[in-house]
Amino acid sequence: MSSFSTYLIGFIVLIIGLAIAAILVGVSQTWVIVGAIILIGIAIVTATTRTKTKDPPVT
Repeated sequence: MSSFSTYLIGFIVLIIGLAIAAILVGVSQTWVIVGAIILIGIAIVTATTRTKTKDPPVT
């Protein structure tokens, strides 16, 4: 499994936990869905930037 996949799986587990906690606290389901979509976008962007391969040095 690539580091990109591992990063995204971990972030999705975090999002699920936060969504469950928000619902238990009484946040509207609409806002939970909006927050989850935003966090998924952030997860994809950060996973892409943190796991991209470094360019080899030019000699």
